Amino acid sequence: MSRVPESIVFRNARIIDGTADRPRNGVDVLIADGRIRDLSDGFIKTKADLEIDLTGKFLLPGLIDCHVHVVATTVRLAENALFSDSLVTAKAIGILGGMIRRGFTTVRDCGGADYGLQQAVELGLIKGPRLVISGKALSQTGGHSDFRGRYDTRPSEWFGNRLGALGYAVDGVENLRLAVRKQLKAGAQFIKLMGNGGVASPTDPVEFLGYSRDELKTAVEEAKMAKTYVAAHLYTAESIKRAVECGVRCIEHATLTDGAAASLIQQANGVAVPTLIIFESLKKRGKELGFPKEAMAKIDDVRLSGPSALETLKRAGVPMGFGTDLLGETHQYQSEEFILRHQVLPAHEVIRSATVDAATVLGMEGLIGCIKPGAFADLIVMDTNPLNDISAMTGQGRHMPMIIKEGIIHKNKLK
Repeated sequence: MSRVPESIVFRNARIIDGTADRPRNGVDVLIADGRIRDLSDGFIKTKADLEIDLTGKFLLPGLIDCHVHVVATTVRLAENALFSDSLVTAKAIGILGGMIRRGFTTVRDCGGADYGLQQAVELGLIKGPRLVISGKALSQTGGHSDFRGRYDTRPSEWFGNRLGALGYAVDGVENLRLAVRKQLKAGAQFIKLMGNGGVASPTDPVEFLGYSRDELKTAVEEAKMAKTYVAAHLYTAESIKRAVECGVRCIEHATLTDGAAASLIQQANGVAVPTLIIFESLKKRGKELGFPKEAMAKIDDVRLSGPSALETLKRAGVPMGFGTDLLGETHQYQSEEFILRHQVLPAHEVIRSATVDAATVLGMEGLIGCIKPGAFADLIVMDTNPLNDISAMTGQGRHMPMIIKEGIIHKNKLK
């Protein structure tokens, strides 16, 4: 990893950002001090320290994954919560490094990562994408953040201080209010709640409704007071409707949505983050990796409806961010989400979900997910046009000879 010279200009770039179904050709891009300073369809006159001709290459904004768990070092989440913090950190370093090698320069952690990991990335101590964090994901007792099982009577709050725990259970309006405030104090940039049952957790069926309306509204109120929002783990149309009515802004998964629920999200100016690859990867490899038997039995409940959910959300006009939700040994499949989405959506819309629309989900429009003056210099150079061949996005960055995050070169194999 080395710092970009004080200024650099790309010549003859063919820009792909997901806003059009064909590249914008013949563009010059000037970056300096970690930002994009100028963009022109003509020649930029500058005395840049370095000039790179991108004739025949393609320039994309750095990719954004809106739903990751960088401390999920195994699919066995109950076991993961018991690992030492030092072991989890060491494993997370490898997970973060793999993400940036795939071209992801920003990721939103939806449960687990803490402020210390975020700082370590910002200080350059860990090579990885920019981290946007929720702190611990919160659920009611027996909900999707409660991995204790039927016979474990330890207080759930014990898990709140373990780096390897993605979340913990907290019940009641005032207890939840305090838990939200604790996450915000600890550096959370948004709040993650579990509003539905889940696949990985041991005691909640998928159709299970998490939290009362009063509890949901309390979390939303606290988030709004802190000038941020609530994202909620939600599958079913019923759970989505009640969460949106309570003020939840971001719908994670939405796999079992229907037209009415999708329209309600759109009317409330909400966003959604579908996640398809997690279910496909667990269906394929979960058993061999030790994913719990009771969890394996629930995968198809949400996996099979994933493609139709994309169609439903698109028809309703809901902005969809790119998300993967991968765990442990499955992180390597992150870019396969592009392939799954392309079975339903055009290539440029799939790319848009990881650029412009993902920035909207994160509330960082104009700063990431775009190639515009003032945006962070998060850029990837590709040797293959992904609009013609979306599989070029896969291969662990094989078709990405250059990756830059905020003006710092993380990979350079341009000849």
